[in-house]
Parts: sequence; C-alpha cells; structure tokens
Amino acid sequence: MASLSLTVNGEKKTLDVDPDTPLLWVLRDHLEMTGTKFGCGRGLCGSCVVLSDDAPIRSCITPVGLVNGKSILTIEGLSSTRDHPVQKAWISEEVPQCGYCQSGQIMSAVALLKRVPHPTDAEINQAMGDVLCRCGTYQRIRRAIHQAAEAGGGQ
Repeated sequence: MASLSLTVNGEKKTLDVDPDTPLLWVLRDHLEMTGTKFGCGRGLCGSCVVLSDDAPIRSCITPVGLVNGKSILTIEGLSSTRDHPVQKAWISEEVPQCGYCQSGQIMSAVALLKRVPHPTDAEINQAMGDVLCRCGTYQRIRRAIHQAAEAGGGQ
C-alpha cells in the first residue's frame, strides 16, 4: 500500500492503495464513482475512458500510481446538471441506445474538443474510432460532436 494523491473532479483525494491497482477500480470501489464503466479490462473498448490532465486514458489498464499527483476528470465531474455542451448535444442527438459505452464516448469527445475546438469528420473518426459502440450510433456521435463544437464543447 502507498499513500497516493489525486485531484478527482476538482477535489483533492488522498488514498492508501496499491499503486498497481487500476484507476478504474480506485474510482469505482474506493471513491464510489460508478459512471466510469468496466468493458473489456484490456484497454480495447474505451468504455473506461477518463481524462488525466485533459488527455484521455483507459482507466482499466492505468495503474493508479501512474496518475499520482495528476488531475482526473470523470463523467461525474463534467456537470451534475447535464449542461456541459457535449452532454447537451448527446441528449439532443439521442446518441445512446444501451448507454454502456457513453461515459467513455463523452469523455473522449470532450478530450477531442479540448484539443481541436472544431474538428472535421476525419478528426472525429480518428479520435473516436477506438471507442467501441456495440449499438453502432457512430453517426449520431459525430453529429453530437459537431453540435457540441458549435456550443463551445471544449471548455
């Protein structure tokens, strides 16, 4: 066990955990933030994406020790009232079907819009291409990202 410090959704957290514990399980089991989903456990599907210092990471394969001292943003930290431009666009475009991958999709979209405020379809496809949606709502995702870009979604 080690004493680790993270800033999660703007709040400083000190945890006594094994530094090799995947960040996903620290978020879900230790901090009781269940918005970030377990999908494949191998970093392949993207359901577990969170932002570490504004960069998307796969929390299921990222040891918490690697993000010690960093700022982590989860789906719970975007907006408790669902008024973040990406969340609003997701609702407007009716993106989710089953919804399981959506926190990873949304966090990946937020990271993209922070880097590229008005992405092209090709930039969206590249940034979002490795976040799998079993329901196949990729065209709605693309429309929602364009809509969020127009609303300043990279805030």
